Amino acid sequence: MREKQKAFRGAMLGLAVGDAMGSAVDRKSIEEICNDYGPNGLLGYDLANGYAEVSSYTQLAAFTANALLLGLTRRQVQNRNIPLVRYVGVALREWSRSQHYSAPERTFCWLSTLPELKRRRCMDTRMLDRLDRDETGTPEEPKNDSGHPGGLVNAVAVGLFFDPERMNPQEIGRLGADAVALTHGDPGAFLAGAVLSYVIAGIVQDPETALKDHFTQAAEVVAAQFGSTYPQAMELKHLLSRTRILANGGNLSRQAAMEHLKCTTAPEVLAGAMYACLKNPGDFDAAMVTAVN
Repeated sequence: MREKQKAFRGAMLGLAVGDAMGSAVDRKSIEEICNDYGPNGLLGYDLANGYAEVSSYTQLAAFTANALLLGLTRRQVQNRNIPLVRYVGVALREWSRSQHYSAPERTFCWLSTLPELKRRRCMDTRMLDRLDRDETGTPEEPKNDSGHPGGLVNAVAVGLFFDPERMNPQEIGRLGADAVALTHGDPGAFLAGAVLSYVIAGIVQDPETALKDHFTQAAEVVAAQFGSTYPQAMELKHLLSRTRILANGGNLSRQAAMEHLKCTTAPEVLAGAMYACLKNPGDFDAAMVTAVN
């Protein structure tokens, strides 16, 4: 458990690091980044008043984790077998109300007591709009067609939550897809969430397996699990396969390769993350700089 706790903290802290660095250059081209920070781009934090600020992405990942722990506790203590994604929906709505300067009458998440995790820095307005409405989405009944990558942060918490003693492995892919589909209805977005959930769960449960194999196995499982309903599952599998080839090759610079992947939609961002990690094995700082720029 001590080793898993290190992995949990590392994943959530790593997410916050990327968020704090990346939000400073969000929506900037590589040319603009290099003009602002030098020929090698952004290499560290762009501090505001001495702090590296995180955005809504870190907040959402934390609230999703809080929701899953709440659901697990209620299952064990009260024997309430409510679908876990419902707890995620409640937690995200609770977070969204904090973005409108309104305190909920009743809170479910202990994170709601922490001002730092409610600071108003939402980076995905369509997601916030969906959480403000009466119904959130599901893969079967999406409420919008958003393919924005913002929902992928929910899948990180889902992947960390997996434990083979309490869940069937396929459940984690379904929960990852469901958690993203609450706010992002494009199949590419929630299928990328399913892949990411499998990857994170695989790394925690089997850290000795090579990262490239975790990505490959996750893409294959999602294609088998969702492919008969969503052709985008096969498209995602092919995209990640091409990304692996790109990372193995040496014809393109890291910057050119990331520009080639575009990194705009959720599947492209997942591919970009995969490339940054595979191209910088064992070097967190270099992978983060590659990804952010």
